[in-house]
Amino acid sequence: MEKLLLFSETQLDITISRLCQQVIENHQDFSQSVIVGMQPRGKFFAERIAKKLQQMEQVQIPLGYLDTTFYRDDFRRRNEPLKANSTFMPFVIEEKRVLLVDDVLYTGRTIRAALSALAEFGRPQKVELLVLIDRIYSRDLPIQPDYVGRAVNTILSQRVQVEWKEQGNATDQIYLVTQ
Repeated sequence: MEKLLLFSETQLDITISRLCQQVIENHQDFSQSVIVGMQPRGKFFAERIAKKLQQMEQVQIPLGYLDTTFYRDDFRRRNEPLKANSTFMPFVIEEKRVLLVDDVLYTGRTIRAALSALAEFGRPQKVELLVLIDRIYSRDLPIQPDYVGRAVNTILSQRVQVEWKEQGNATDQIYLVTQ
């Protein structure tokens, strides 16, 4: 097994700052914006984005977490049941600008499920997708992110391993792992 470091902790901090600058350029006014982190690992990234935006703009942006387990197109196709995570959406997204945050964009199927799940909370004015890693050339659906930390060309035998401190790791690191 070969591991290639994509982000060290320092590189991750720089990338989060850059992504937040891009979001600020496009939103300017955050009064109608909300941040929604995808469960399970996208929530850690969403928390970092929300915290950095608060530091940079001195504004509190509502933050929620979305689980898409029951909206997945492979939900009933598995031999063993999927374990659902919690959804925490303490706001309605009606006419809001939703910044949907996930750590890795792969086939696009999770994002499709997220769009279906978001409909349960209202009709947003706009949904933007922010991802840390975009695994380009692996999409099953025509879904593209608005904000990308790093685009990585991968093959099927590779996976992206995201290690967050919040999950008990010593440091934040993101690897491309080849089986």
